[in-house]
Amino acid sequence: MKTRSDVFQIEREMEWQRPAPGIERQIMAYDGQLMMVKVKFETGAVGTPHTHYHSQATYVASGRFELTIGDRKQVLEAGDGYYVEPDQEHGCVCLEAGILIDTFSPMRQDFL
Repeated sequence: MKTRSDVFQIEREMEWQRPAPGIERQIMAYDGQLMMVKVKFETGAVGTPHTHYHSQATYVASGRFELTIGDRKQVLEAGDGYYVEPDQEHGCVCLEAGILIDTFSPMRQDFL
């Protein structure tokens, strides 16, 4: 398995994966310690609540999302962000189509 991305990521040359209805993701830069993923949501798409052992920090590039992290709920829009500690349940509902930029440490091997 490849353990690091190319130096440059050119969007038009990269594949999109479809992990769930209304959701597409594009794996951007990564190595064993870090991964950045672009996730595109259609309005109404649901990021099903889940957990993973990775630390996660996410930037809302566009759209509006209702995030649930643990027992906290918050609506976020372009320019906002959030942090998820390891093993904490989290999920979202897309209120207006948009893009999230997820970062993970360590990398998500399950995405490759």
